[in-house]
Amino acid sequence: MGITDDAVEVRAQGWRTLTALHGMIETALERALQREHDLSVVEFTVLDALNRQHGFHLRVHQLARATALSASATTRLINRLEGRELICRFLCEDDRRGIYTELTHDGRQLLELARPTHDDTLRAALGTASATPELTPLIEALYAVVTPS
Repeated sequence: MGITDDAVEVRAQGWRTLTALHGMIETALERALQREHDLSVVEFTVLDALNRQHGFHLRVHQLARATALSASATTRLINRLEGRELICRFLCEDDRRGIYTELTHDGRQLLELARPTHDDTLRAALGTASATPELTPLIEALYAVVTPS
């Protein structure tokens, strides 16, 4: 195996480690949010992304980017959330082809109820993951990004 092969293997191992951590966290969040608030992780992500706009709205393609979903999957997700009256959508006045999404009062309330569950579950999942030696360096790197020295 040459140096190039070693570099590829190192990157592949890093990617597998990151994927394992993501899977552990997403599974924990999915279970907790579904159990406590009847929300999926991606639904929580949409509500959170809209809430971070501080009274503004997002176009559908911006939500697709925030959730890492395809356009069609994002549309189905928006339909579900709109059906639950957690978000609303309306046409852009400047560009009638553009559709905006906005958090409703009910959506904001549900997000406020779900945020502690999300945050506590994330904290616990990171704590559990840090006990796995292969994941410890990645957890430390995450905390270093969040709290730079």
